[in-house]
Amino acid sequence: MSFDLLGSLSQGPQSQAAQSSGPEAVQCSRRGCTVQAMWKLEWNNPKVHTPERRKVWTACDEHREHLANFLRLRGFLKDVLPL
Repeated sequence: MSFDLLGSLSQGPQSQAAQSSGPEAVQCSRRGCTVQAMWKLEWNNPKVHTPERRKVWTACDEHREHLANFLRLRGFLKDVLPL
């Protein structure tokens, strides 16, 4: 019996789901939301990230503005784009 520890770590539950579901199954980043995301919110925290670094949250239509406002109030939001 062999066990590939590094291989199993690199393919955790999220990466396995992403591989099998394809890009159309991206979920909204809002806590508790299970709806398919339609938007990507690009952001960075200037105290932590270099200016060119972009982190991404995904959002469904219902939560796009809520998540964008959260990031905008902190000065983190850089762009909102269709997914």
